[in-house]
Amino acid sequence: MNILPTKNWWCAAIAIFQNASDLCMACTAVLSFAPPSPHLHVSSSIRVETFLHQKTNPILYASASDTDSSLDNACTTGMHLTYSSTIQVLQTYHDIHGNLVIPRRYRVPSTPDFPSEWHNLLLSNIVYNMKWWSKNVASRPERVYELNQLGFVWERLQPEYNLVLEALITYKAIYSDLKVPASFVVPYEEGEDRSQWPKATWGIPLGNCVYRIRSRGDFLRDDETAWKRRRQLDNLGFIWDVNEYAFRKFLTAIKYYQKLEGGGFNKNRARIKVKSNFVVPEGKWLDNAKQNGSLNEGHQHQRIRNPWPEELHGYPLGAKCSAVRQKGLYIKDRPDRHKALIEIGLQSSGNAVLGWLDVVHASAIYSKMHNRVLDVPVNFVIPSPPSNLSGEKDCYSQKEIDEWPWPKNLWGLPLGQRLKDIRLKGAYMHDPKTAISRKAQLDALGFVWRPKRGRRR
Repeated sequence: MNILPTKNWWCAAIAIFQNASDLCMACTAVLSFAPPSPHLHVSSSIRVETFLHQKTNPILYASASDTDSSLDNACTTGMHLTYSSTIQVLQTYHDIHGNLVIPRRYRVPSTPDFPSEWHNLLLSNIVYNMKWWSKNVASRPERVYELNQLGFVWERLQPEYNLVLEALITYKAIYSDLKVPASFVVPYEEGEDRSQWPKATWGIPLGNCVYRIRSRGDFLRDDETAWKRRRQLDNLGFIWDVNEYAFRKFLTAIKYYQKLEGGGFNKNRARIKVKSNFVVPEGKWLDNAKQNGSLNEGHQHQRIRNPWPEELHGYPLGAKCSAVRQKGLYIKDRPDRHKALIEIGLQSSGNAVLGWLDVVHASAIYSKMHNRVLDVPVNFVIPSPPSNLSGEKDCYSQKEIDEWPWPKNLWGLPLGQRLKDIRLKGAYMHDPKTAISRKAQLDALGFVWRPKRGRRR
């Protein structure tokens, strides 16, 4: 019976962590208690981490050294319980559940099937307590053999950090990242997809563990091991700050959109516009059949490689942009992030706020150019410079930009239509808190609220 993690797990772990001093696995306990086994292959370069100094949190889950505050120390460690009664409990549990993958918070039921001295005790707390094992199992190969016959999960006899680390490695192999939901628990119930998970990790509240590593530094409080473990987690891609990770992913997606999709620019207007329903395309290949319009008759569909990074596939960029503008997602109380988005041309404020600033800015320039009268034709659009020194389309020198009366961020703004919407629909005037001051601004610029009818000249 193979009582150790698979060879593939060892290879994956050692490949990720160059320093393997903390990768002690179930062999730690087996080396102390079990006779030589053909399944037991341990490299001499791997230092076995002692169990006697293990520090885990009993509130999170029961492990080799957990204790339960509701019971006295003797009852929790099981030192008063005999080996024969333990085997009876394990055999009964196996008969009921078909295995010995004991949930970390499983309490022995108060039923006649179990010995009365075991009622309401945390079973895994006791059978994975090293003091109990030292007293009842150490140097007794016949008992190890008996437990093997029941299918005892030896891998649980190790520091809980190693089990959490193994669960994180498995999670990343399955989901390609370590964005573990707070409520995520490693599958352990029959019928759940638990086949990809090592038995020793079944039932670990992995989301809770990740949260506590971030917020409280669980498993990272020992000065001797903290640096090594942080390095292990970093190499694995552990996310220490979820909000910062999400913002960096959003920023990366915006930059790729600007590069690949053209940013949705309106002429030369240096502002990225992302449709609210835009989602980063998925798949290794994309259908290019509709690129630049419909295909000619007889022209076959073309396939192009998806230029987007795989980690962004399926990312709802449009919805995220809307949330940034409307709810201040990622940028609320973070002026540094707000500035970063503005620098790359993203409209990071709400449409009403930023749109009004554009309108009043453009209106002020127009009013100044027309003797303090703001009577703008409906079809007037803020123009870009008519020519450029390089001769290339949409390419202007800094001198041309500086000398042009209209700022670059306003090029392409349909000012005439915006002012018409203000007259007819009350655009930008719906909020009573700002409507009076905005109307006063327009009045000061000479805004014509009722223009003369007839064709403009």
